[in-house]
Amino acid sequence: MSASPQSSSQSSRESLETAGTAHQNPREAITYYNPVEDRESDRAPLSLHLIRRIFTYTKPHAAKRNWLFFCTLFRGIQLPLLAWMIGATINGPIAGRDQHGIVLYSAVFLALVLLTAFTFHFRQRLALELGEAVVYDMRSALFHKLMGMPMSFFNRTKFGRIISRMTSDIDNVRIGVQDVVFASIVQGIQMLGSAVLMAYYNWKLFAIMLLLAPIIWVVNQRYREEVSYRLRKVQESWSRLSSTIAESVSGIRVTQAFVRQEINSGFFRKLVGSLAENNVGAARATAVFIPLLQMKSQLFLGAMAWLGGYGALRWQGWMHMEVGDLVMFFFLANLFFEPIQVIGNQYNQALTSMAGAERFFRLMDLQPEWQDAPAAKPLPNILGKVEFQQVDFEYEKGRKVLEEISFTVEPGQTVALVGHTGSGKSTIAGLLQKFYLPSRGRVLVDGHDLMDVTSHSLHSQMGSVQQNNYLFTGSVMDNIRLGRPTATESEVRAALQALDCVDMIEALPQGLATPVGDKSASLSLGQRQLVCFARAFLADPRILVLDEATSAIDTVTEARLQRALEVLLRGRTSFVVAHRLSTIRNADQVLVLGAGRIVERGNHNSLLAANGVYARLYKEFLGLSAHP
Repeated sequence: MSASPQSSSQSSRESLETAGTAHQNPREAITYYNPVEDRESDRAPLSLHLIRRIFTYTKPHAAKRNWLFFCTLFRGIQLPLLAWMIGATINGPIAGRDQHGIVLYSAVFLALVLLTAFTFHFRQRLALELGEAVVYDMRSALFHKLMGMPMSFFNRTKFGRIISRMTSDIDNVRIGVQDVVFASIVQGIQMLGSAVLMAYYNWKLFAIMLLLAPIIWVVNQRYREEVSYRLRKVQESWSRLSSTIAESVSGIRVTQAFVRQEINSGFFRKLVGSLAENNVGAARATAVFIPLLQMKSQLFLGAMAWLGGYGALRWQGWMHMEVGDLVMFFFLANLFFEPIQVIGNQYNQALTSMAGAERFFRLMDLQPEWQDAPAAKPLPNILGKVEFQQVDFEYEKGRKVLEEISFTVEPGQTVALVGHTGSGKSTIAGLLQKFYLPSRGRVLVDGHDLMDVTSHSLHSQMGSVQQNNYLFTGSVMDNIRLGRPTATESEVRAALQALDCVDMIEALPQGLATPVGDKSASLSLGQRQLVCFARAFLADPRILVLDEATSAIDTVTEARLQRALEVLLRGRTSFVVAHRLSTIRNADQVLVLGAGRIVERGNHNSLLAANGVYARLYKEFLGLSAHP
């Protein structure tokens, strides 16, 4: 295995994440992505800048967004209008015993109720549609961004972080768009409309009512803080429980092999107990504060009924009010206090949405460590000549992984890269595939400096078979056609026949149509490797890289696939990175690496005759393979 970021020390990784500042020259110091601390805040302050950026994703859906704002504003004034209509009906036709007026007012009230329901339906519907549209665009943009990031980004960034950005963080933004913004506007307008009507009809009683509003706000705020804390504890307990279940199921063989069943069960029972305690704590907090909030509202309504009723019975005085106004006050007071709790909850969710948006845009704003030069041109059809000229490379500035690497490979030759773990084998393969750029020197293909050609045109003429033989979800046929999606079934079968391994695929339950299960569990290691060989053969690349492609295969299967490997390499410029020296005996060149330098070069026989590093490695291999 070659030197890589994974093989660096933890301290070097940490310094790598924060090293450098952006420069236009991709070979110079650059800004590295900091994959964020392990503890990420689930909230962030409200930011007008972030809110504006979020709403840029609504521009393609401007008509839907504008109709939603209209429905939101209209919805906010409708409930106060309904309360006003009740008071007006009591004070007007009911007090005057006007039957025709009662029918007319009732009809208007019913029409307003229907209009309210109609508006509510479209307010909810448009908000959900806009939220999902924004999520669709954000996820598409993030995926496109990730597909363009260089390999070094993925080497340093935790997979879970990327999944979190794509799922929970964007979901939090969606809730902010479809719920927080528009629900808060509705509640705010409802409060304002109710306050204006109450102040207009009896500002004295309204002023008394306002004295209770801060008390309700403080109690509600304390309730949210306590419940939020309890719910976070529940979420943490649930996360530990879920991860323990996943680890226990995935590692069941190890658990049973080391007789850990009882120990693991005891640990799991403690986690279940902790989750239960936290759930009960959250329920207790809710059981204390909800009745307290309701009691304060009920005390206010009782006080208002006493004062308002006293004023309604008096024909004059500072508290005098009509019966209809008193009834209207009851409805408006509920409409005024109800949004206090709703807006408080929405505010908490807004802070969570801000945190999600902040992390999302941090990743979206990240500039790749390097990109193809603006003047880069497509690589023409190549023969496959490869040259490394005085190449140095460092994952971290000041710590060279490769130093003064120079060699030439003629078209159709096979080069074997040999050396201990960390010697730089896979790094050379990564530079050849332009996953990284050299710190110094040049890598040329058919005389073209890779700095001056587009990555896409290079990769379209290269093939790769990796150690982990990764297969995507789909059928075996789909995976073989990955490099040539237009290939027919007959062409796929011809590729398998050329590799002389049709029988290994036909042995599968459904042949080429066999679905590749989770982690390719439905295929053996040999079958998976064969699919990768066939994938590379069908793509017909001029340059082929095999990065420890047979390291996970047993010797019997390796012998079965050796013929397929020979066919795959024939006529192509091939780089074979391997621990197993048995796969490189027929290589035209063998480059022996040590500490990032080429310490020996030649072919198998000449290097054995030199009795140097390669000879010692070969003897070690024979000694290991001689053991049962």
